[in-house]
Amino acid sequence: MSGSIRVLVCGGGIAGNAVALQLLRAGIDTTVVERAPAPRPGGQAVDLRGPSRKVAERMGLLPGIRRRQLDERGMVFIDDRGRQLARMPAEMFGGAGIVAEIEITRGDLNQVLLDEIAALSTESGALDYRYGDWAVDLTQDADTVRVRFASGAQAEFDVVIGADGLHSATRAQVFGPHEQFTEYLGAYIGFFTIPTPPRTMLETGWVGVYPVPGSTVAVRPDADPATSMAIISTRTPADDALRGDTAAQQRLIRDRLTGHGWVVPAILDTMAEAPDFYFDEVSRVRMPSWSRGRVVLLGDAAYCGSPMTGMGTALALIGAYLIAGEIAETPTDSARAFGRYEELLRPLVTEAQKGTEVSVRMRHPETRRGVAFALIVMRVLVSRPLAPLRALLTRLIGAQAEYPLPDYSSAAVR
Repeated sequence: MSGSIRVLVCGGGIAGNAVALQLLRAGIDTTVVERAPAPRPGGQAVDLRGPSRKVAERMGLLPGIRRRQLDERGMVFIDDRGRQLARMPAEMFGGAGIVAEIEITRGDLNQVLLDEIAALSTESGALDYRYGDWAVDLTQDADTVRVRFASGAQAEFDVVIGADGLHSATRAQVFGPHEQFTEYLGAYIGFFTIPTPPRTMLETGWVGVYPVPGSTVAVRPDADPATSMAIISTRTPADDALRGDTAAQQRLIRDRLTGHGWVVPAILDTMAEAPDFYFDEVSRVRMPSWSRGRVVLLGDAAYCGSPMTGMGTALALIGAYLIAGEIAETPTDSARAFGRYEELLRPLVTEAQKGTEVSVRMRHPETRRGVAFALIVMRVLVSRPLAPLRALLTRLIGAQAEYPLPDYSSAAVR
């Protein structure tokens, strides 16, 4: 099949690299453009469970994931003075709790995908991978998509896959402006590496969670005990002035957290020096269709449910597996491939996106009384996990139900 069609993937994150890997395995020539100058290391921890773990296994990713997975043993909820109020081990609820059996940073999972791409034999499709470049103009007709890149290069493709995240430029160029498809859910989230504060009082492999009015602070120890990942989420009205302004983003975090306890002062003292500071809105993407002509969207660009669903990476992997398989089965009929991809995945997306605004509110009580009540509920939950509370937890963590995955082995895709 090599050379039969040419596919452009916009975005070199997990979704983009996963679909590129599967397309190459099917013998399809693939170009990937990634705006960043190099792969982004570290980042938030993501989990693999249910159908996303099955996809990772079919794609041959589990050995690499196992080598890089985090030693996360559970979560411990902490008060102002650093006292541990409730512990939720990973094995609680049959491994379907907040911390899954397999946890890995986004950067490490992306590197596993890049390693697999690099290991492909020459019998696979040809790969053109470009960092520091992106599509600035897409023009399509019935037969092709003509693309002009930021580098000045131009090329034609049979299919373009937009896997460029929540703020997808591909979506904006082909489908319409960001505001047409995104819904702000009332919070922002940031994460960054910090020197491990001396008073975290966290055991190896345990993530500390410290709720305060309107915000939640979490600290996840890294493999190197000298550093940790700080994860801050806070409820606040949408503010366009925050976009792209690191100083304003850090000022918001300071305003919301100054005066609180545990290790917050140490986090605020070192935040400005963080080498990997990341901050973004908690938003949901809803689209009536994920494709238009020969352009199709994948992952957060098409169906971001927000970090609160816990299923962003799962949907990216499952979606990449499906769209690559469908393109490989009908390489000359993109409309059929896109239709099948959406038919198969939309029910799972719809379920994953339910109740995310409720989840945001429940994770960020606005008052001290609300925080105290939430901690009481959590203590009851871990000591006497009653059925209604189990159901609530399942909804909050976005637990993945069973999902029948098609077999694309006949199309030379694992």
